[in-house]
Amino acid sequence: MSYIRTLLCCLVVGALGVASFANGQEAADKLAEPRPLDQVGFPHELYGWLIPPDNPQKPDKVALGKELFFDKRLSADNTQACASCHVPNQGFTDQQPTSDGIHHQFGQRNAPTVLNAAFNVLQFWDGREPTLEDQAKDPIINPIEMGMKNLDEVVAKVGGIPEYQVKFKAVFSGPVTIGDIQRAIAAYERTQVTFNTPFDRFNAGEPNAISEQARRGWSIYNGKGRCMSCHGVNPTQPMFTDNRFHNIGVSAHKSDFVPLARKALTLLAQGAGAQQLDQLAIQTDMSGLGRFLVTKDPHDIGGFRTMGLRNLLVTQPYFHDGSQVTLWDVVDHYNKGGVQNPFLDGGIVPLGLTEPEIDDLVAFLATLTSPEYAQAAQVEFNKQLKLSRTTRPQRDTAASMGLKGRNGPGLQGPFGDIGPDQMPEDPALLGGR
Repeated sequence: MSYIRTLLCCLVVGALGVASFANGQEAADKLAEPRPLDQVGFPHELYGWLIPPDNPQKPDKVALGKELFFDKRLSADNTQACASCHVPNQGFTDQQPTSDGIHHQFGQRNAPTVLNAAFNVLQFWDGREPTLEDQAKDPIINPIEMGMKNLDEVVAKVGGIPEYQVKFKAVFSGPVTIGDIQRAIAAYERTQVTFNTPFDRFNAGEPNAISEQARRGWSIYNGKGRCMSCHGVNPTQPMFTDNRFHNIGVSAHKSDFVPLARKALTLLAQGAGAQQLDQLAIQTDMSGLGRFLVTKDPHDIGGFRTMGLRNLLVTQPYFHDGSQVTLWDVVDHYNKGGVQNPFLDGGIVPLGLTEPEIDDLVAFLATLTSPEYAQAAQVEFNKQLKLSRTTRPQRDTAASMGLKGRNGPGLQGPFGDIGPDQMPEDPALLGGR
């Protein structure tokens, strides 16, 4: 009798496990689907402007792009797909500091999210490609990402698959071409738009959509925290980014910029093409030069694209190299004025934020989570909160409060005044009537 009970118990537990897996897989699959545009805060007019005239959004093209996005046959050994580094239930990232590519090789850059990438003015951390179409091809032919030798090989492989022959003929009225592969993948990526966050509802006139703590954080965001300087937001440009490139001192942790820049210029002078530029950015120690690899302008040394702030709690870890584990680490980095280097952006100065103000600011950032990621984001928030109480490698209270460097009348810290304490009045009246 005991054996039968044990057997029945195992069968029940096994069935529950299978059901749980099935439910989890169903939820993950749902996150991969194209998203509706009727979301609170969605910028319809801006989105319309961003659709290329030669690549209109069509359901059959989006469906083909989705299939390509998840197809590991686009890699040299059939082990890697676009979705390998851009996982839907991980915020279309891989939640690793840097990505694991073909033959388990790791690059130098963190995988940026595909969510809302349609709104990026330029693509990649350094802006080396202008459009989603251009971006789509680069990982496929990068030796340590998907490993195909060249674009002709990609076309031959995809074009040799019978189902794709049929589908490309139906969608594009012709055989497989690299341009149409790019157009299909980009069309799918443009469907991954995520709004309707608590903040979007607050901004639309629901004052109770975010907590009192988050409202204090929104005030700090606009004021003492200086976040709005680069991560601006308004109803017509609601992406929390200036779409520019800044040296915020992240690469300075491990990069000696001047000799690296000289080395890069020598290589670039030999006529580096787009593919070599991609490899320099992903595979070499010159990755930390950032935008400089693209422009060769000394002002761009160590500069990386200002990322949007939506769904931060499912796109961790942070910055171009994935070097920061929690949002508290990120705020600590800014609070102390970044890591000093000769090319540091002039807007990066000590902020003087107190611990309660940091907590308030992080609480505000948590309100930028879309509903479909709310549960996962809450788990991550709790994890980061717990870690923030014990491990804060970027915290430097003396530097953040202007107690290091020069001191004089009205001047604290090495680069300028520390901002005044947050005023009791709320300057952030853009939302919440």
